[in-house]
Amino acid sequence: MADHEKKSGASTSLSSPDLNERRKADHIRINIEEDVSFKQLTTGFENYFFMHEALPDIDLDQVDTKSTILGHAVNTPLLISSMTGGTAEAHTINRMLAETAQEVGMAMGLGSMRAAIEDRALEYTYKVRDVAPDIPLFANLGVVQLNYGYGLAECQRAVEMIEGDALILHFNALQEAVQPEGDGNFSGLLGKIEQICRELPVPVIAKEVGWGFSEATARRLASAGVAAIDVAGAGGTSWSQVEMYRAPNARLARVAGAFIDWGIPTSVSIQYCRRAAPDLAVIASGGISNGIEVAKAIALGAQLVGIAGDFLRAVDRAGVSGAVELAETVTDELRIAMFACGAGDIPTLANTPLHSNFL
Repeated sequence: MADHEKKSGASTSLSSPDLNERRKADHIRINIEEDVSFKQLTTGFENYFFMHEALPDIDLDQVDTKSTILGHAVNTPLLISSMTGGTAEAHTINRMLAETAQEVGMAMGLGSMRAAIEDRALEYTYKVRDVAPDIPLFANLGVVQLNYGYGLAECQRAVEMIEGDALILHFNALQEAVQPEGDGNFSGLLGKIEQICRELPVPVIAKEVGWGFSEATARRLASAGVAAIDVAGAGGTSWSQVEMYRAPNARLARVAGAFIDWGIPTSVSIQYCRRAAPDLAVIASGGISNGIEVAKAIALGAQLVGIAGDFLRAVDRAGVSGAVELAETVTDELRIAMFACGAGDIPTLANTPLHSNFL
């Protein structure tokens, strides 16, 4: 069978548990070992700056980084973005990340839980509530699976499995398109999303995985009833590059690699989503690497800011202590940025103007 025939016929309603586990293991390894960043496209945050305030008229010690997301209080507006699950290694990683979130007081999303839906023996790799009893914790399934046999029951099971506070439906159309085993039928999903939002007893978060949401798509998702949108814009990890490293032959690697600079920059997608859905919570993620960028994301309209790869590498290098240090460092950077632009708390920061030139 020709390679293109293999790709076009690869989608099935259920992947084998072994395939899911291998894919998860590949994703962890590639993200740690390979360069999977965009080549030229950036997050766009470099195009914005705060006006420096030499007399901020606030006490640095009183600057407050506490925030809320979907009714849950957090000490810092940081989210450990969804990454992994489904393997023994992922179990260890998830528990370290959850311990980090609990210690710091921030939110966490789990990686796609499809592996555990299809193989109950893998449920343990996602269960972290015992080490993180107080954090906002988000379950996660691929939205495309609603076209491959999933429905309310599977969504409910994912949430109950982890005692989750919300369900992330992740949108990874381009990743599915360049995966040899990908599921490419994204037709007719909006009505199914609306049903899940209406019937699931917890909020639904729509999340891209690294290419951002357009204004038009954000508007459609808001009309379907999602409670929050995680823009997951371009400029951080390129999942087409991840799939390039997984490709079984040179032709499929070339196809995946062609999309290295595809997507909507994170800073732009935040503004698209804010305009399209002014009443929804917006989560900013995609290439955000320090507290100044966190502050800019909030000023552009985000309520929560997700970081993924940096946390994965931090726990890989130094375990929980390394990830806690990263979270506290980014929060320190955020606090000083707030101080230097005269914002004493997160609501004030959200209303602090950003500039693109000095005149």
